[in-house]
Amino acid sequence: MDAPERTLGFLLHDVARLLRKRFDQNARDLGLTRAQWQVLAHLARNEGIHQGGLAEILELEPISLGRILDRLQAAGLVERRPHPKDRRVWLLFLRPKAHPVLDRMRAIGAATRAEALAGVPEAEREQLIRILTTMKENLIAAASGSNGERIARHG
Repeated sequence: MDAPERTLGFLLHDVARLLRKRFDQNARDLGLTRAQWQVLAHLARNEGIHQGGLAEILELEPISLGRILDRLQAAGLVERRPHPKDRRVWLLFLRPKAHPVLDRMRAIGAATRAEALAGVPEAEREQLIRILTTMKENLIAAASGSNGERIARHG
């Protein structure tokens, strides 16, 4: 039996945790919490989404997301606009002030990935991405087929 640190699940979890930790260290000067930068990153890919949809993508309770959005809105990074047909729903958009922050986050992400992949040849990097993508697709298909539940395809 493999030691836990040598099994796929433990290794993936540890690598993801260490990537987040290193990104946090590199992004310290942005003045954002991890939850805030995750909201900005996902909102950048899903502008115009309603709060419930973004909460689902982030796997957060809508009330928790609401508090994060309140802070981001107060900082001038996010804007809530009323839904044109349902006044109970707010649509979420980035404010112009968020774009330089996102550019900085992307640069920090690239630097963090470069640190993590140092010494890994380009061909092996591509193979790693292909393998992880296949694993993700396999798990989405297996989970969707087994009990009919939909799994978010974000990531």
